[in-house]
Amino acid sequence: MASDLNPEQVLKRLKKGETSPVYLFYGEEDFRLEKLLDSFRETCLDEAARDFNLRIFDGDNASPADILDDARSFPFMSSNRLIIVRRVEKFSASDLESFLPYLENPVDTTCLIFVSLKTDFKKKFYKKCREMGVAVHFQSLYDSQVPPWIKRMAGDLGLKITDEACEYLHGIVGNRLREIHTELEKLHLRHQGQSIGVEEIKESARYSRVYTIFELMDHISSKDRERAVSVLNRFLEEEGKDAAFGIIGMLNRQIRLLLDTATILENGGGQADVAKKVKVPPFLVKKIVQQSKKWTLDELERGLHLLHRADGHLKTGSQAHLVLEMLVISLFHQASGAAS
Repeated sequence: MASDLNPEQVLKRLKKGETSPVYLFYGEEDFRLEKLLDSFRETCLDEAARDFNLRIFDGDNASPADILDDARSFPFMSSNRLIIVRRVEKFSASDLESFLPYLENPVDTTCLIFVSLKTDFKKKFYKKCREMGVAVHFQSLYDSQVPPWIKRMAGDLGLKITDEACEYLHGIVGNRLREIHTELEKLHLRHQGQSIGVEEIKESARYSRVYTIFELMDHISSKDRERAVSVLNRFLEEEGKDAAFGIIGMLNRQIRLLLDTATILENGGGQADVAKKVKVPPFLVKKIVQQSKKWTLDELERGLHLLHRADGHLKTGSQAHLVLEMLVISLFHQASGAAS
C-alpha cells in the first residue's frame, strides 16, 4: 500500500511539472488545501484558455456521469484539463464505485482532484485512491512545523523575515494558518523589500484581532486583572459573541503552558528545561517562566477547571460576555468557591 502524500510533496512535484491524473485531497486543514488547489489552477492550465478547461463540481448535486464525461473530454486550446470535485463524502457508496473504472484507466490530459472532508478508507473508492498513491492528507500542523511554514509563505510573497519574527507571529496567532497568511499579506503591502523582524510584526498587528487576543493572554498570564478585563471587553465589542470559543481555546492553551512551566520549575528545572520540554519559542521562554512564577500549581489547575465550566456554560447558551468576564475575574481569585 502506498503511503499518503503531504501537500509539500505534491507542490514540489507540481513546480517540476510532475502531476498525476487523479488526486484525493482530504483532511481538516482547509487553508493549505485551498492554496494547493490555487497552485494547480495556475500551473496546470494556460491562462488564456483557463475558463474552458476548468470545471468544478459539488458532491451535493453533481452526477458522477457528468463528471466522468468531462474527465474524458479533450482539453480546448490547452494541453490539460483540471476538474475539481468538492464534498466527495456526499456521494453514495454506489456513486463512488462508479468512479472505479476511471481510476483504473484515467485520461492523461485530465487532472481530476477529489476533495473529501471525511474519508472512509474501507470503501473501495478511497482505498483505490490510496493504492494509486495519490491520496494527499491535509492535517493540522504541529507547533514546531508552523514557523518553517511561515518562512516558506513569506518567501512566496517575496518577504524576507527573520526566524525570530516567524516564532513571534506564531506566538501571536497560534496555528491558525489563514490568519497568519493575512498578517503576512499586510506585511508585504507595508514593507516591500524590507527585512521583517519582531518590531515590524508588532507594528502590523497592533490594531488587529490577533494582537488583541495576544494582549489578553499576556495580561492574564501576568495576573493584571484590570487590563485583562479591559482588553476582553474591547475584543468582544469588536468581534462579537462568536469569538467566545476562540478565547476559551487560547486560554486553555495558555494556562496549560503556564502549568507545564510551573511544574518544571517546581521540580528543580530551569529555563533550558522549559525551552526543551514545553517547546516555546526561545524569545518567549524568559517571559513564560516569569509569568508562571506568579501562579501556584493549584491556581493553574483550578484555572483549567474554571475554563471547563465556562465552556459548558457557553455551550448551553449563556451570555458569552458575562461568562467570559466572570471567568477572567475568577481566575485571579484565590478562593476555590469563586463563581465562574
